[in-house]
Parts: sequence; structure tokens; C-alpha cells
Amino acid sequence: MLDDFFTRALVAGIGVAIVAGPLGCFVIWRRMAYFGDTLSHAALLGVALSLLFDVNTTLAVGGTSIILAVLLVSLRRSETLSSDALLGLLSHSALALGLVCLAFMTWVRVDLLGLLFGDILAVTRLDIAMIYAGGALVLTVLVLIWRRLFAATVNPDLAGGEGLQPERMELVFMILTAIVIAISLKIVGALLITALLIIPAAAARRVSSSPEQMAILAAFAGAASVVGGLYTSLNYDTPSGPSIVVAALVLFVISLVPWGRLVTRMRTGSQE
Repeated sequence: MLDDFFTRALVAGIGVAIVAGPLGCFVIWRRMAYFGDTLSHAALLGVALSLLFDVNTTLAVGGTSIILAVLLVSLRRSETLSSDALLGLLSHSALALGLVCLAFMTWVRVDLLGLLFGDILAVTRLDIAMIYAGGALVLTVLVLIWRRLFAATVNPDLAGGEGLQPERMELVFMILTAIVIAISLKIVGALLITALLIIPAAAARRVSSSPEQMAILAAFAGAASVVGGLYTSLNYDTPSGPSIVVAALVLFVISLVPWGRLVTRMRTGSQE
């Protein structure tokens, strides 16, 4: 089944979406979209390091993103700069360092567009194995810490008073985000990873009645975006990564429609 490149793309994309959806809910609740951008920009630095030391790209990107997340937590505790200033500093510095390193490595040919916007049609069986292994790890940890992480998100002071260690939960959340970004790089690219985290979760938020329901619907919305985006790319010869993000955007726009009011008006009109 995995011999076909399009099937591999579908399997890989759905695997990423199932993990990115629930985690994206916390990105929205914690208002950390810019943090996702920071880690995604660091992905290019990770790619450069993987080429320099000849190691697996996903492992290098994940390691670089985790180091950056830990560094961010340490700098925030020092209170020398505001959080948004630190995010901007680390984000653009990591992106620039990655691009400069890639420019110096003249002995390797790098598909920069593929890194920036993804190349899901080129995923291999090894990529799929790493996506599902990393995704299973992230989902397992997320389920185990769900209550504590949600409490730390809603009210960090109250969570600290109850001994739920909100700072540690924040660090774990950042590491999980780094892992998801690492396994997502080949799917939608460094510039669009945050969109896959945020847009399906934002669409699910409009139609959810509980945090758990929002997480499940976000995973389904992400998977539907992958399927819709890939088939659009196949039929209309559009870039795969951006097509997936556009499909997610379409779902978000649909979620904005007040379907309940429309149904009520239609019923009222038919009764008259």
C-alpha cells in the first residue's frame, strides 16, 4: 500500500494532523502562536546542522527545537526581556543562522522551497515511521498531563497553589510542540507549520462545547484538511503544503457560518 507516493503522503499527513490538532488547542488557549513560529523558524537551523553532521533531519530539527524551547524558558525566568521580545529575537536569529549555514555548505544541494513550504509527496516509509512514533509519544504524554496542563493554562497561579507545577507543565508543552514541529517539517514546511497547529484548532473551537471535544474535532479537521489539500494539489497541480493550509482555512471559514441560526430560520420559514 505504501509503495504509492500519494498514499504515503496521505498516511503521513493524517498522522501529523491527528497530533497537531490537540496540541494546537493548547497553543490557542495559551496564546502562544508566536512561539510556534519561533520553533518552526529554528527548524531551518536544525536542517543545516543535520547536513553538517550527517544525522537524521527529523532528529536534528527536534533536538534544535527542544534546545531553543529550554533556552526560552530559562531566559523568560531571568526577566531581562519581555516574552514577545525574546520570541522575536530567537525566531529571527535561528532563521538567519540556518540560512547562513546552508549558504556556507556549498557542497550540498538544498531544496529551500521544500524546506519552507513542505514536500509531502516525497515522504518515505522511514518518515512515516518517525511521524507515527513521535506522534504516539506526544499524544501519550498529552493524555497523561492533560488535567495539569489545562489547569496551568486556565489559571497558572491557582495551579501552582494546588501543587500542579505550572512552570514544569509549560516546559513539557514546549517540548511536545518542538517534537510536533520536527515531524511536520516535511509535510507543510517551516513557514506553514504553525498554520497546521492553529487553523484546525481554531475551526474546532467554533463548534465545540468542551475542551476535550475541541481537541478531537481539531484532529478531525486537520486530517480533513490534509485529504482535501492533497486531492486539490493532485487535481489542480498546486503546491501540496500550501494547499493543505488553504483547505484548513476553508474549514475555518465554514465554521464561522452560524449554522444553528440558519436551520432555525429555515424551519421557521417552512412553518409559515
